[in-house]
Amino acid sequence: MEEIEKAPAKINLCLNVLNKRADGYHDMEMIMTPIDLNDRLTFSLLDREIRVDSNSSFMPLNEKNIVYKTADLLRKKYGVKKGVSIYIDKAIPIAAGLGGGSSDAAATLRALNRLWNLDLSLNELSETGEEIGADVPFCVYNQTAYVTGKGENVLPIRPFPFAWVIIAKPPKGISSWTVFKDLNISALPVYPIDKLRSAVEDNDFNECVKHTGNALESEAIKQNPLTGELKDKMLEFGAETALMSGTGPTVYGLTQNYNKANRIVNGLKGFCKDVFLVRTIN
Repeated sequence: MEEIEKAPAKINLCLNVLNKRADGYHDMEMIMTPIDLNDRLTFSLLDREIRVDSNSSFMPLNEKNIVYKTADLLRKKYGVKKGVSIYIDKAIPIAAGLGGGSSDAAATLRALNRLWNLDLSLNELSETGEEIGADVPFCVYNQTAYVTGKGENVLPIRPFPFAWVIIAKPPKGISSWTVFKDLNISALPVYPIDKLRSAVEDNDFNECVKHTGNALESEAIKQNPLTGELKDKMLEFGAETALMSGTGPTVYGLTQNYNKANRIVNGLKGFCKDVFLVRTIN
């Protein structure tokens, strides 16, 4: 018996940091959407063992792997006696701010829910995902959503309007904790997330791009100036908006014009090796 599950990358359309919590996390409000850049995970039943393999050499394949941790947690939480073999066909860049690991964990929850006949709701899977990582609950739902808290409160909204998404990842990654470590919250910008949410609900792309923003951008650009350069180049080449995703360093641009999207991709290839052209998911 086998299950195959896609794990889409995500982008942050708006990200505001509200305060630091007693548990060390930060309360945020975000609008996020999945994009058509996917890892692909294949799951096969085993008697007892959890086994992870991948085409990527940049991740551990033992109990330190987020997919292994997710399968192990789900099995222990619900008393499952079966094991699973998981193959991760990796396409989403690692340590990129695109939620690749979180989406792999969410795909594991969805697939094992079927493979192990657990019959859990998305809400129950999301609650388990919260124990794995802050972005996992959003990735479980796998649709445009308004997200609050550290990421555990997920309110699905209308899908983001169709757009071409140009993705550019600098070669040097950024660890999330380094971006948050010395954050001066009172100095951060606050973006009009309510206006963005209304524009999404109205399916108005031109209004959406006026209200995107990421409060963590300036801190991440200090650590990786190429992030700022890529953002400036995307706007110069004609993107309707350009923004860092998550804690970076990846930058994305949006346009509804395919020819323009291709021009932006070609223009960026001189600055960055990892450039992708994908779409929003409706």
